[in-house]
Amino acid sequence: MAFNLAFLSSVLIILSAFSPVITALSSNYYDKSCPNVDQIVSNAVKKAAANDRTVPAALLRMHFHDCFIRGCDASVLLNSKGSNQAEKDGPPNISLHAFYVIDNAKKQVEASCPGVVSCADILALAARDAVVQSGGPNWDVPKGRKDGRTSKATETRQLPAPTFNISQLQQSFSQRGLSLNDLVALSGGHTLGFSHCSSFQNRIHNFNATHDVDPSLRPSFAASLKNTCPINNRPKNAGATMDPSSTTFDNAYYKLILQGKSLFSSDQALLSFPKTKNLVTKFATSKEAFLDAFVNSMIKMSSITGGQEVRKDCRIVN
Repeated sequence: MAFNLAFLSSVLIILSAFSPVITALSSNYYDKSCPNVDQIVSNAVKKAAANDRTVPAALLRMHFHDCFIRGCDASVLLNSKGSNQAEKDGPPNISLHAFYVIDNAKKQVEASCPGVVSCADILALAARDAVVQSGGPNWDVPKGRKDGRTSKATETRQLPAPTFNISQLQQSFSQRGLSLNDLVALSGGHTLGFSHCSSFQNRIHNFNATHDVDPSLRPSFAASLKNTCPINNRPKNAGATMDPSSTTFDNAYYKLILQGKSLFSSDQALLSFPKTKNLVTKFATSKEAFLDAFVNSMIKMSSITGGQEVRKDCRIVN
């Protein structure tokens, strides 16, 4: 399903929360300089996803984590160098993977249009294609981002944590020019992927002084999570899928929140505020409403910019 949004034909201008520079993006930015870029990136994602079903979730998460630090500038792709630990080596990003997909796409794009397309644009396109490959909506990605030259692991503490409450989530998103609507819509990306026990153990062990388990969790679901993630002798890489259809982009995530079967405290927190609770209910009831909102919020988030160059290699600055 393609979403033909009228405003995509015009220039999108978003003021980055990380830079005083206003950058113009356009869906036809590469029409003359690299007309095949969308297809090249799409093919790279499709090939990788065919060999590894975890790739779409990885690419979508990678794009989120990139945009929430210094804007969508591909700083998450840079390797650590010397004494500088890059974003990808920060604690919240240790489990990021599938960087090779962006490397492969960049190599093919460079062969077709050398020195033209930024890594940040490739990552934004790959995130869109990850959603499409998972059965989700298609949309025109505004392009024209530049790649950043700075990447610091210490800055990954700015990422919204799975333990955040609604106030912390609202603050994190508003600092990036994103609304409560964007918060709930973008949280729907949790319909894809897998979480390690460490991201939700606070809800199933020693929750507070009176409850070992978060009482908002459905008891049977909490019991299954405790069995998967015991407090002692936990298997390495143990965890749970974000929802039973974790390789399909759908609205099951919102239904699970209402059923007390969400993994993260930050997921459950969406029910603690009237506006966000109403949106969760709306998206759980209407897949179409969710998909429309997700597309709009993805375009808005991915238009937060902050880079300075077009890298030749996504892992190192020029």
